[in-house]
Amino acid sequence: MMISGSDILRSFKKILSDKAGNFGIMTALAIPVLAAASGVAIDVTNMSLMRSQLQEASDAAALATATALANGTATTSNAQDLANNFVLGQMANYIGNDANATAALKAGTSTTVTSAANSSGGTSYSVAVKASYNMPVNGMSKLLGLQTMAIAATSSTTSGTAIQKSALSMEIALDKSGSMLLNTEVVDTTQNSCIQYYTDGVYLYQYKNPISPCYIKKIAALKTAVGNLLDQLDAADPKSQYVRTAAIAWSSQVDSSSNLDWGTKSTRSNVVSGLNANGGTESSAPMTLAYNSVNSTGEATEQGKKGNATFQKFIVLMTDGENNATSSDQKTLDTCKAAKAAGVQIYTVAFMAPTRGQSLLLSCASSPSNYFDVQQMSDLVAAFKTIGAQASKQLTLLKK
Repeated sequence: MMISGSDILRSFKKILSDKAGNFGIMTALAIPVLAAASGVAIDVTNMSLMRSQLQEASDAAALATATALANGTATTSNAQDLANNFVLGQMANYIGNDANATAALKAGTSTTVTSAANSSGGTSYSVAVKASYNMPVNGMSKLLGLQTMAIAATSSTTSGTAIQKSALSMEIALDKSGSMLLNTEVVDTTQNSCIQYYTDGVYLYQYKNPISPCYIKKIAALKTAVGNLLDQLDAADPKSQYVRTAAIAWSSQVDSSSNLDWGTKSTRSNVVSGLNANGGTESSAPMTLAYNSVNSTGEATEQGKKGNATFQKFIVLMTDGENNATSSDQKTLDTCKAAKAAGVQIYTVAFMAPTRGQSLLLSCASSPSNYFDVQQMSDLVAAFKTIGAQASKQLTLLKK
């Protein structure tokens, strides 16, 4: 039950009028002191709790802002507002509708962002958040002349495109079978009419005459999607000190492949740029080649030449179909199982694939979140972009 200042004063006067002796006087003197002390104790507890909450809010704001700067979703010009608003949003859960406290926190929150080039050719970002406001005290504490208690917290974090980076080797196995000549949903405005294809059962046929409008074909969409993934790896490792990539173009066999090499140039020029759709679908051989490549002792030796004692191993397996021979499904799954046991991260992308093809890729992926079932070109591009972002994800280190 809250005791108001006026109630305490009346009690104090009543006890003073008591003629029973010194005990009454001492009690009268002690009551307001004890009441004020109780009020201060409550406010000190609240202050400790609110400071902890403010510290958590500023920590989260610094981390979120540094991460946004590193992955390109924020710039140095808007990062301060991002961090400040993050603190206000988090603390709104605790301050509630106290307009004065909210205004004080808004005035007392500031963020400093600095950027600098690092030794690997990337950019590192430092974010420092300071937040403070005056917490109102309760009525009992006000008996001692207190009106507010100061709450403050600071937090800083650093992130960058090449700080504390882990090396990686990635094989990208791309289905280029004949069904990749089929249309996506995106109109190709560069042509008035064009040769188009359709399926009847398991067979692919070409229309006799050019048809309008034209649509971007699945094979062209794949080139765009893979290009975006490779762009992200280049952005994360501009001097090609950490990233090694290769690609495999496959249909009913391995049609072309590149050797793992630094950066993405060889992957683009030797495989991706020359992708053309034809042939059947057999995923066992390309999956085996990809696994043997990233897991070889030779690859560990090449990474070691640039001081990368450890490195992450990735395989990306993409198909738009299902294997012509069901026995290839089990062979592929056996290789996937061995790769996962060896620590290889497997991502799989089913692009407008039938049920059996989807099931195979879901089982092959390292986890359900590593599997992408895409039905449109935009989804395909997004899937490869997500893979690129996860593979080249920046490390953000909180400093206290």
